[in-house]
Amino acid sequence: EFVYQTLRKAIMRAELAPGERLRTEDIAQRLGVSPIPVREALQLLQSERLVETIPHVGARVARVSHESVIEVFTVMEGLELVATRTAAARMTPSHLETLASLLRMMDQALENANYDEWGDLNTSFHLAIASMTGMSMLQEMTERALNQWDRVRRYYLKGVLTERLGQAQKEHHLIVQAVREQDYPALERLVRAHNQSALSAYMEYLSTAPIHTGA
Repeated sequence: EFVYQTLRKAIMRAELAPGERLRTEDIAQRLGVSPIPVREALQLLQSERLVETIPHVGARVARVSHESVIEVFTVMEGLELVATRTAAARMTPSHLETLASLLRMMDQALENANYDEWGDLNTSFHLAIASMTGMSMLQEMTERALNQWDRVRRYYLKGVLTERLGQAQKEHHLIVQAVREQDYPALERLVRAHNQSALSAYMEYLSTAPIHTGA
């Protein structure tokens, strides 16, 4: 567990870059453990698509491609269509207050130009909606998709899409309003627009600053 959490945190914080080699012996020596827990940790991380194994090369931090960015947003859109609709049907006053509190903190983070904090709160916001569905599989799938997005954000897009963040926050407020009102047609429209506008902004940036895959 220690090795897994240490490596996972390093990958998510972009301390280990996409494409970087992960040599079992080196990691074991650095962490003061035997190779066995390192191999087990790498297998777990591979199941989360954070590590990939290349024949005749070995393990490395999973690389990021334009296609994988598209895939993340496509998957997130599908998950959020289910999550918001289900959460709206099961929403309680406590749930609404949780979402309102997260929105207030996100508003404050934007006002203070603290984009890293906003990104972390954004992850919490989407996970909160998934958790309100009471569907454990949906929560797990959402967390995995958000992990992929968060890794891209931290490594490539840190502090870049500030204009997009303002628009994204407005969209979050509208989504919560639709959840509160149980306006299902509006929810579907807003969730699709939210993901598509985010994807368009990311791809526009990446077209002028290509992803470095560590190749």
